[in-house]
Amino acid sequence: MSAAPPTGPPPLTKATQDALQGALAAEHAALWCYSLITAFLPADQLRQAGDDSDAHRTLRTAVEKTLSDAGTPPVSAQPAYRTPRPVVDGPSAAALAVVAETDALAAWRSVVERTGSRGVRRFALDVLSAGTLRCARWRVVVNSPPAILPFPGRP
Repeated sequence: MSAAPPTGPPPLTKATQDALQGALAAEHAALWCYSLITAFLPADQLRQAGDDSDAHRTLRTAVEKTLSDAGTPPVSAQPAYRTPRPVVDGPSAAALAVVAETDALAAWRSVVERTGSRGVRRFALDVLSAGTLRCARWRVVVNSPPAILPFPGRP
């Protein structure tokens, strides 16, 4: 009796799964941050915040599916997160968006560094590219040059 060759992508390693769990946790946190900041942002920044929130929601769903398909229960969102500074107005809300994007970039960079899966690495690089642009837009809003850091996601 011969076994049939495996079909589909190779299984994810433990290191890849752990990195994806970290990215998922960062996506949960980013979504929570965006839900908070929309209460404080001026009207002209709400569309950008909504688009960015949608991007994080799409990423969260994709990572949850990837982990579930690998047989790993996805990490759950926390009921709330601690902000580095109180969010009380538009500038502090935009500053929190920079923090959320920066934290997500660090998590996705970890995925790039810790996976051996070409497909996962390619996806994470695409996420880093898109996230770098989101972060740059918010860095411009809070006047925090440079808009694009030399090594996005680097601690």
